[in-house]
Amino acid sequence: MPFFSRREPEEEIAPEPQYEEPRKRGLLGSLRGDPSPPPSSSTYSSGSPNRTSTERSSRGGGLLHKFGGSTNEQLDPSIVQARQRVQSAEAAEREADRALALARREVREAREEARRLELEAKEEARRAKIKQYHAKEVSKRGKALGRHDI
Repeated sequence: MPFFSRREPEEEIAPEPQYEEPRKRGLLGSLRGDPSPPPSSSTYSSGSPNRTSTERSSRGGGLLHKFGGSTNEQLDPSIVQARQRVQSAEAAEREADRALALARREVREAREEARRLELEAKEEARRAKIKQYHAKEVSKRGKALGRHDI
């Protein structure tokens, strides 16, 4: 037995858990009973021979597909009109959001401009005061001149 040997522990290989896809149930589907076997990739006899069951199940998952399709030709005109009005309202909301953001940005920029002008006016007033002080000083010194009667 060597002094400086290193013994590596044996790694245990855990079996990978089997993932089972949860079964989708309909709106009024029964929650009791045996779950059906997971969908296989076999073909349906009633469908296209090239289409597998997994392809078919992924196609018609929406609520509209279950109740008669979703194309505009198949829907009632009032439903189509209501859908168009909702889409129009959504577009109007997006446009209003953009306009609101633009208005807020314009207000913020106007306020910043007003603050900048106010600071600029204060700085100009400060410089004018200094200039006035120096002008008075020069004027006082100028009044002392003239003793030679020119």
